[in-house]
Amino acid sequence: MSMNRKARMGVAVAVAVAILAANHVRHRQAPPAVSTPASASTAALDTPVKPAPPATWKLGSLTLHACELGQPDSGRTSAAWCAPFDVPENRADPQGRHITLKLAVVRAEAEVPAKDMLVFLAGGPGQAATENAGAAIAALGPLLGHRNLLLLDQRGTGGSNPLSCKDESKPATPDEDVDNDPAKLKAEIQRCLAQVEKKADPRFYTTTVAAQDLEDVRKALGAPAFDLVGVSYGTRMAQQYLMHYPDAVRSVVLDGVVPNQLVLGEDFARNLDDALKAQFARCTADPACKKRFGDPYQTLYQLRDALRANPHVVSFRDPQSYQTVQRRLSEFSLASVVRMFAYTPPTAALLPLSIDAAAHGDVGPLLGQAKLLSGDLADTMNGGMQSSVICSEDADLFTPRPQDKDTILGTRMIDALTTVCSVWPHGTRPKDFHDPLKSDKPVLLMSGQYDPVTPPRYGDEVLKGLSDGRHLIAPGQGHNVINAGCMPKLVKRFVEDLQPKTLDASCLKRLQPTPMFIDFNGATP
Repeated sequence: MSMNRKARMGVAVAVAVAILAANHVRHRQAPPAVSTPASASTAALDTPVKPAPPATWKLGSLTLHACELGQPDSGRTSAAWCAPFDVPENRADPQGRHITLKLAVVRAEAEVPAKDMLVFLAGGPGQAATENAGAAIAALGPLLGHRNLLLLDQRGTGGSNPLSCKDESKPATPDEDVDNDPAKLKAEIQRCLAQVEKKADPRFYTTTVAAQDLEDVRKALGAPAFDLVGVSYGTRMAQQYLMHYPDAVRSVVLDGVVPNQLVLGEDFARNLDDALKAQFARCTADPACKKRFGDPYQTLYQLRDALRANPHVVSFRDPQSYQTVQRRLSEFSLASVVRMFAYTPPTAALLPLSIDAAAHGDVGPLLGQAKLLSGDLADTMNGGMQSSVICSEDADLFTPRPQDKDTILGTRMIDALTTVCSVWPHGTRPKDFHDPLKSDKPVLLMSGQYDPVTPPRYGDEVLKGLSDGRHLIAPGQGHNVINAGCMPKLVKRFVEDLQPKTLDASCLKRLQPTPMFIDFNGATP
């Protein structure tokens, strides 16, 4: 399938984008007043010329240049310092092809920052750290007063030799069923691979190799101790780096935890179904919501069964162009749409209303919002790198799950990933890759109560191997909670004090889910 369509299959990260701009001006004391000739008085009043800001910044052995980090489909940028970083593609053959990684550092406000450095590890697999700079700065802003922040696009993503291919035959949409036709899917993957192999060998774009890249970057930056902040798939990256380079790590924050022992993709159907049941139970427990929608979970499955028997073309107004468009609505496209809605509290709160509208023939609310969500995801997710990770690290461990057959997601994702990995080249993984993490480093784990991808039980599993860990569960939240409520302040305290077990997290009690929408004006008063 096209890399845009394939992006929908990953452990995607729904991150809010925010920009935190800080301008710092230092004032020098003016000299004492002296008598001057009248002819000189005008010159004395002239505004002094400010010195030009430095063009470069030397950090370790790297020379960084001032840069602006853009965000997909946005005019917003984040100020940073950038440098290209050269690494061998195949580390066993340093004389072979080299690739350039995109590296950026958001500079601390302090003149003399702390010796340790924050590192933001993006999700996916397939997202680029620099393209999530706004979200990273928003979450870690309280720490940027005294700490530099490293953003490194993992090899295969963003500006680091992305494993992307062009498929302009037709636009990516949230309701195509290519993923469910093995022959068509295999043909699309073969076409994509032929493009990717012109500039890369996909076998070398795995988590393990990326961890080696990160260690080389650390040494080039002067070997600071790292404070790792992993989000979703980035939590796998953080754990693997910690396992192989423990002396390089000062602390770890894991948001949306992926246990090392997890086979990515295998629990997707169960996790989504559990999250939907819990979210819809909120509606049936609320008199107004229950009166309006009855049992949304039951309605969802009735809609699924109707589409299974009769997939058909529907019309709705595109929320961006306002033009009437037609799409094929099937049980598969319904599952993709519902899964995207379940990621965040605001969109989850729209699910009962949107499902009810679709069940009564109005698909606009469901497919319109889904088009926006899938477009954002496709723009920030690299499907080729995602395939390299999953096909090398997980695919051979997939086991049949007949118990998922009747869930809303069914076995379609495992089936699609199996087809993809029958074509995509496989790299290698260390024998201990899927061993549970064991560490005495300070680790703060965070989960959302209703996370449909990395549920709280994953964080509990990782916590078992940590002697100095703490797991915080954000009430009413979905996937990725590092920006929710007081969580940025808690992360700041943790990184500064390294005392996870005594961290006062009582402020999280103020978090709550978004009330269910009764109509498009919102919830009941």
